[in-house]
Amino acid sequence: MERLKRKMDEELIRWKEDPYHLPLIVKGARQIGKTDAIRHFGQTQYESYIEINFILQKEYRTIFDDGYEVEQILKNMTFIHPEIRLIPHKTLIFFDEIQACIKGATSLKAFKMDGRYDVICSGSLMGINYGEIESNSVGYKQDVVMHSLDFEEFLWAHGYGKAQIDVIYNHMKNLTPLPETWMKVFHDIFLEYLVAGGMPTIAARFMEQGNYSGILAMQQQILQDYKEDITKYAGGLDKARILNVYRAIPVFLGQSNKKFQISKVARNARNRDYVGVVEWLSNAGIVNICYNMDLPELPLKGNYNPKDFKLYFGDPGLLVASLDEEVQEDLRFNKNFNIYKGALYENAAADMLTKAGFPLFFYRNPKSTVEMDFMIRDRDSLVPVEIKAQDGATPSLNHLITKDTYEDIHYGIKLGNKNIGFNGKFYTFPYFLTFLLKKFLKEKDEIKAV
Repeated sequence: MERLKRKMDEELIRWKEDPYHLPLIVKGARQIGKTDAIRHFGQTQYESYIEINFILQKEYRTIFDDGYEVEQILKNMTFIHPEIRLIPHKTLIFFDEIQACIKGATSLKAFKMDGRYDVICSGSLMGINYGEIESNSVGYKQDVVMHSLDFEEFLWAHGYGKAQIDVIYNHMKNLTPLPETWMKVFHDIFLEYLVAGGMPTIAARFMEQGNYSGILAMQQQILQDYKEDITKYAGGLDKARILNVYRAIPVFLGQSNKKFQISKVARNARNRDYVGVVEWLSNAGIVNICYNMDLPELPLKGNYNPKDFKLYFGDPGLLVASLDEEVQEDLRFNKNFNIYKGALYENAAADMLTKAGFPLFFYRNPKSTVEMDFMIRDRDSLVPVEIKAQDGATPSLNHLITKDTYEDIHYGIKLGNKNIGFNGKFYTFPYFLTFLLKKFLKEKDEIKAV
């Protein structure tokens, strides 16, 4: 299968070109393409590329036994495999699966101080003790988060390039509707993305064969792998509780308010018994957490209830794979979405916002008379975002924009199966443009500042 172009490719090149770059840790869930991206980068950008996998090559776990002096580490590496080429300032060393050898990440301080070799670490977030790494490498490493394919990368895989996406964005920026032909084409591709998702091996297979044959089995295997990793890496946290939460995500997304309730994941489950469980799944890259704001006002991060949240899968295809087979069949043939239609679009929107760099928040007042799916921000405004699986009234969105009591809210955004527009109060965009919202809001601010 042809390798898929990833945004991480350019990010790694920018990292290398920065003369002050630090050793890098690439974070992200399993099977999202971290190893492939780093390997491609190393093989194309360096004269010498050394890849060490601490799970497959267990003998390398001993290279730090004599301490963290770089010369000794390198000597130990070459004793294991003497053909290793170490060219100062032209070599990338990639420590993969560092959860199997945390010392690999702890060594980053020594490699930075030595300065002769670039080093990147990666591995399953489930098995990495970042507290231990931070205590030894603070100030001597850089973290970057990688996700499964976002919708723009999915478009790249379909053959669309920067020029075509720029044309679409210009319609968005200038608030000119897209031609109906474009709307249909991109809506159909977006439905493919909903079902196939962005896990790279799955997306590549889907592009190659042009249908969903075998896709579900691959998705379900990833879900099973996550369950096995939870059992393997959960450590001091109660593994059964983590699995309880993980299995319950599609159940709560199928409900009208989608609020995740710990008390309903198991008999006699209490919030205090599940402290750290949801965060563990989030840190592992499996879920995206969306917190309820106490009040619809800025700042976002200092104004939310950590006990009131919604959970979304970190990839749209994995939500589909977690549903009943009948529902999956309907989705693959684009019919009868039933109660999960709203869940699928909302989960996809949460995923796209996360990949665009937005932290996730929503708002529901105590009486549930005002509800908003997401709350994001531009430079100086709080922006309510409503997800409409079906065309209909938007009383909460209108309420938040028009009431004088919400001083930080000046306009809103509605995402649905509608063309681009603006009615003086909120912008309307089709779902598939969500990946461009960050750029839209930034350029909107820049124009306003001129």
